[in-house]
Amino acid sequence: MIENEAPESLVVGATGFVGRWVVRELLIRGGPVAATVRGGRDEWLRRWLRDHGADDTGLTTVSADIGRPGLGLSVADGESLARVRDVFNAAALYRFGMPVDEARAVNVTGAVNVLDRAASLPRLRRLVHVSGYRVGREPFPGFPLPTAASRDLYRRLGAYEASKVEGDTAVRLLAGDRGVPVTMVCPATVIGHSATGEAGQYIGPSMLVERLWRGRLAALPGSPRTFLPVVTVDHLAAFIAAVPEYDEGPLRSHTVLDGATPPLPEMMSLIADHLGVRRPRVTVPVTLVRRLPRALTGVDPEGLSFLSEDRYDTASADRLARAAGLAHPPVEEALRRWASRLVEEDFGHGADAPGSPPR
Repeated sequence: MIENEAPESLVVGATGFVGRWVVRELLIRGGPVAATVRGGRDEWLRRWLRDHGADDTGLTTVSADIGRPGLGLSVADGESLARVRDVFNAAALYRFGMPVDEARAVNVTGAVNVLDRAASLPRLRRLVHVSGYRVGREPFPGFPLPTAASRDLYRRLGAYEASKVEGDTAVRLLAGDRGVPVTMVCPATVIGHSATGEAGQYIGPSMLVERLWRGRLAALPGSPRTFLPVVTVDHLAAFIAAVPEYDEGPLRSHTVLDGATPPLPEMMSLIADHLGVRRPRVTVPVTLVRRLPRALTGVDPEGLSFLSEDRYDTASADRLARAAGLAHPPVEEALRRWASRLVEEDFGHGADAPGSPPR
């Protein structure tokens, strides 16, 4: 632990793509902040914050392991959090093709461990849990799931999405038992900073952009109406930081996305024109793409469930954003800047991707 003024906010997953922007936002707002880090990442986080205009003197870091009860905090670190009012859980494993146990350890067990740690805080005002925009779609949610139902969920959705669904359900259902007021923030695909395009995350639609840039995206999976909504990381971080000031009651949930996101074919055409590469010529139904070899399509089967024509209710998020004085930046310009930054960063390839903490 690095000693500092007693923190009033705790960010779990502080070196992740979303988490570090939330830490920055909270520090810029002026409150003392605690952040969980793993070995070797404290100095990286502090350097990143300074490079992004935040004063890290208000930051306290604690060494934590989300997979352990109580987050594996030492007695001293636990005592240093006694004045924390707001807990922000931005920790998650976002990767396709993971083993089920690996995904569940962070996205389910870890989520419950954060909830339990929040419940132990004497001054707790709110837990803000970062979930996903396609959660809450199961007809009979429960936790824990019977073995057969769990097996079916992970078979249908893959380890990443299924674990996010299960973790979301666990937090929603257990928060009441723990007496923890909780807000579920359910963001769409998070793209780079609206002003700089800074990414630091190279999965999901960035993989489509890479294939587009390398001339290997002649056809798009989906249809002309496929909707893959996005939100810029700076808007999302500001929204998350604002939640405890505006939300009341035991359980709230907000789907955060930019409704002006163009349909996927239009989005890819916009990016192609910006990068000076050929537009995808046709769309291929997802049902057909599932039958084709991945070597041919270049699309991970786990990502296909996100390619739908569904639309999402953002009314509650829009109300909170207005109350907090927040508005989505122009999405088309944000997409262009994000695409340029992805190319500059070579889509995260190499031993140490730009903007990423040490492994």
